[in-house]
Amino acid sequence: MQKSAADFSPVMRNAVRAVIFRDGMLLVQRKVYGNGEVRFTLPGGGAEVGETLEDGLRRECVEEIGADVEVRDLVHVADYFKQRDTSPATMRHQIEFLFLCDIPDDYVAANGRSPDKHQQDVVWLDLASESADMLWPQSLQQILKRDTEASDAPTYLGLID
Repeated sequence: MQKSAADFSPVMRNAVRAVIFRDGMLLVQRKVYGNGEVRFTLPGGGAEVGETLEDGLRRECVEEIGADVEVRDLVHVADYFKQRDTSPATMRHQIEFLFLCDIPDDYVAANGRSPDKHQQDVVWLDLASESADMLWPQSLQQILKRDTEASDAPTYLGLID
């Protein structure tokens, strides 16, 4: 889908996401929106100016899931055109950096001290369940399922929905 520069906010954003598996389950945020829609998203958010991607991811994980994570490997990079709630409507071009991360063995899924606006819970998601259909962006569903099988999924994913 071809977009013009007028469709986008003027600032490109680097976003960092934690891919955390335990016993075949993926750690996700459960978000509920005003229209009742439920989505599962990976923990993370925007890296701040002057902050490395790894430092930004560690900060975001403390804020959102209450965990000090060990950032391991960069596994995927993707372009994402995020619809913004502006008038007139605009999109933000985000570059998504997905890192495999580890959490302490005694971690219990819970909201951190500063959860996202729509975040209700932090839960372990079975990617084989019907609930996995609520993973957002949707194109990550198959990619992350392949990650659990240690496949050779591409590092650069191109444009994700």
